[in-house]
Amino acid sequence: MQLFEKLKNITFRTRLILLSVAMVLVPIIFTGLSFFLVIKFIKGTENFQIETVLADHEIAQIFMIDMVTCIVAILLITVIVMHRLLRIWFVQPLSELKEAMGNIADGNLDYQLKSEHTAEMGELFHHYEEMRLRLKESAEESIENEQKSRELVTNISHDLKTPITSIRGYVEGIIDGVADTPEKMDKYIRTIYNKSNELNSLINELTLYSSIDQNRIPYNFRPVNVSEFFKDCVEEIGLEMESQNIRLNYSCGVTHGTLIIADPEQLRRVINNIVSNSVKYRKYRDDHIDIRIMDWKEFVKIEIEDNGIGIGKDELPHIFERFYRTDTSRSSTGGSGIGLSIVKKIVEDHDAKIWATSKEGKGTCMHFMIHKHLYRESSEQKPVLREA
Repeated sequence: MQLFEKLKNITFRTRLILLSVAMVLVPIIFTGLSFFLVIKFIKGTENFQIETVLADHEIAQIFMIDMVTCIVAILLITVIVMHRLLRIWFVQPLSELKEAMGNIADGNLDYQLKSEHTAEMGELFHHYEEMRLRLKESAEESIENEQKSRELVTNISHDLKTPITSIRGYVEGIIDGVADTPEKMDKYIRTIYNKSNELNSLINELTLYSSIDQNRIPYNFRPVNVSEFFKDCVEEIGLEMESQNIRLNYSCGVTHGTLIIADPEQLRRVINNIVSNSVKYRKYRDDHIDIRIMDWKEFVKIEIEDNGIGIGKDELPHIFERFYRTDTSRSSTGGSGIGLSIVKKIVEDHDAKIWATSKEGKGTCMHFMIHKHLYRESSEQKPVLREA
């Protein structure tokens, strides 16, 4: 048994050489050994005359039959040995591999191919096992993504239906004359405006999600003045926050000349998604959102903090995962589950880092840091970019 185990561990080249040599030498050795024994037997016989043997046809016939039988036996032994070696070295491992591949073809990715083979056959078995594990992982991921995609469609359908229903209701109220005072008309129009923004945001998320899924987000990187960019963002967000009775506080601690290399449109999307997420999980009493821009050595650090319902410790590590939604029972809407995953993707594509801190009942703060770039004017008054 130990010999057969050792035979399993030699290389294909060595196996073929041994088989070729054995097929030639084994018959020759056994035949020569047989003749040697016969001659030795003859020499040991007294008064043995070869002429007498050859003259006796019956004895000669018996002698020839014995020699042919001996040769046939030798060939049979050679064939049996060769068959055994071929079975151990080739047929058996290939049969095991065939059975394993059949299980994969039938969709059974849990079938493990265990073998004590080494050398090329051992490597082949090892590669099969790696392939099986990767296919299993891919299949599980595909099932998970399919389930999450169905959840996404359900979530988006629900989230689209909610603002559409509200818009339709308020428009019908205006048509029916329910908004019969300037105050009611103003309230109805503001609500319709806010719900339209929600619809637009959801549609933009879906469009961008499709681009992310295909890794085809369109970027247009260029130098961006930090203070001017965030001032514009805050002014734009401020109008919407005012309409929802949310106080927006803004502070900028970087110098006016501080630059970053970014895509303004995508970076604006990051800010809007984070702020929208804060609005979703508000408390509806004394709501405020703080946006802070800070100088952090070679980085610009941005913090967006709210005083909403916060995020639990168990949920916090998962909020940037695609399709993840926090406990919807704690808020009026759970969202589509892709907003913060989009935020993380865009921030990381800017070679930046993002994370979150939160306390339940006290609020959440999103932090992200992006590399700072400075410029200096040359003698020709042209900006020259350099990394700080």
